[in-house]
Amino acid sequence: MPDRPGPPLALTMGEPGGVGPELAFTAHAALRAGGPEFFVIGDAKIFAARGGKIAAIQSPAQTLQHFKDALPVLDIGIPAKANVGVADPASAPAVIASIEKAVEYALSGEASAVVTNPIQKASLIAAGFKHPGHTEFLEALTATAPMPKGRRRGAVMMIAGPSLRTVPLTIHLSVVDAARALTSDLIVDKALIVIEALKQDFSVAAPRLAISGLNPHAGEGGSIGLEDRDVIAPAVTRLRDQWGALVSGPLPADTMFHDEARARYDAALCMLHDQALIPAKTLAFHDAVNVTLGLPIIRTSPDHGTALDIAGKGRANPASLIAAIRLAASMATARRRAA
Repeated sequence: MPDRPGPPLALTMGEPGGVGPELAFTAHAALRAGGPEFFVIGDAKIFAARGGKIAAIQSPAQTLQHFKDALPVLDIGIPAKANVGVADPASAPAVIASIEKAVEYALSGEASAVVTNPIQKASLIAAGFKHPGHTEFLEALTATAPMPKGRRRGAVMMIAGPSLRTVPLTIHLSVVDAARALTSDLIVDKALIVIEALKQDFSVAAPRLAISGLNPHAGEGGSIGLEDRDVIAPAVTRLRDQWGALVSGPLPADTMFHDEARARYDAALCMLHDQALIPAKTLAFHDAVNVTLGLPIIRTSPDHGTALDIAGKGRANPASLIAAIRLAASMATARRRAA
């Protein structure tokens, strides 16, 4: 029996001066015949000015009746200021409200998932935004909502491409600070969040997780740094013995990502930002998707920024946004099946 379609996806406006609005139209053109269906939340005038056909809606449920003919846009009633190619702090209230409304719809079940267009963090912070970025804001907005089926809470970044999923354990830290931040507890906690997501959001029945080492050759038994032996290896042992997890590691990061190695796992948990993102972007630069695991809602995002320098020039590649929409819909279907 085919899956019954769920509610539409909520796509945030993102930075109105960037490529988000035009990519929303391009994604709609690519998906309008067969879905997944989505609607945009933001200032309708911004989208009307970017040259595409829109359908003004008052609720997510109205998406389905308009999606094949026009881009459904739910106006939030807060104007944005958009000069194409310029990020204006005056648009911050509309950008923030778009995210808040998308989360509200996802929590209420009126939207299946949230797909976030890129934001210009410096512009929002200049307007008084108190969060470092999307992920932290989404964590705050969903802090009191229950996790599905008792799953662990804690935002974890995954970069998902057609042939590789990677998770950086540490993100925007220097290499020195990242090494200092490693603990066995942190590795175990994030590994379990990834394993739960692979089961319930990616329909992987028995997830296999590869865990990288930190140092060259995974430390060579302690001769090239002690973190692999004293921090990472004990975490791997705990995951196997206490949780029955199918994990391998610590593995030398330089031999984890060739074809034969990737066939042995469903996701790779990496100690450093670049250990995870270099292979992910090398293999799928244009269609990799940023996924936030460990939230009560599904959130995906294209793995690129606002691209102010090419906004409005017809050069923006829609592949990552289209992939983010498709993946969000697939995750929503998997989560409904697992419920």
